[in-house]
Amino acid sequence: MSKWLLLMGGLALVGGLAGCKPPPTDAAIARVSLLSPTSGPSEPLPSPDTTGAVWARTDNPLRLVYGVPGRPVLLALECLAPASPESALRITRHAPADAGASALLALIGNGMIGRFPVDATSLDGKPPRWQGEVPAVTPQWDALKPEREATVTVPGAGLVRLNPSPLPMELVSACRGTADPAAPPVLPAIPG
Repeated sequence: MSKWLLLMGGLALVGGLAGCKPPPTDAAIARVSLLSPTSGPSEPLPSPDTTGAVWARTDNPLRLVYGVPGRPVLLALECLAPASPESALRITRHAPADAGASALLALIGNGMIGRFPVDATSLDGKPPRWQGEVPAVTPQWDALKPEREATVTVPGAGLVRLNPSPLPMELVSACRGTADPAAPPVLPAIPG
């Protein structure tokens, strides 16, 4: 009797499997990939070589640029409404951006991770670049402290290594209206 049950169970299993649809094949993928995309993001850019890159002051004392001397600017940092409750830092990643695009720029360094919203912004009639404004009091700006290298990434625009310099934190401090970089706020403990 137990052989009979095993045989019937096996037949039921085989019959059930035969009723299933066949597994997917690469043929469907091939058909889809032949269609040309109507729109989509631009091809990603490689990370720029930042060997010898430096932070430099500009004619505007509230603006710094970062890049390799003699080459196009990679990044700019500008203070808006310094030492006021509305003070903000405008960060511009000088890399092509698709019109109408938005992203999060990641600023990582010195134990801090900042994720700042940026938009494709046309500057002086030129093709769009990544740009966003973030309040100066945001603690994640401390990623720019000169103790260690920091990095900036925007999707599709590569990773920019920021060589250590005191200039960015001096600008952040001036924008915040403090003599020293602001320490991150102490958050109350959450009862567990």
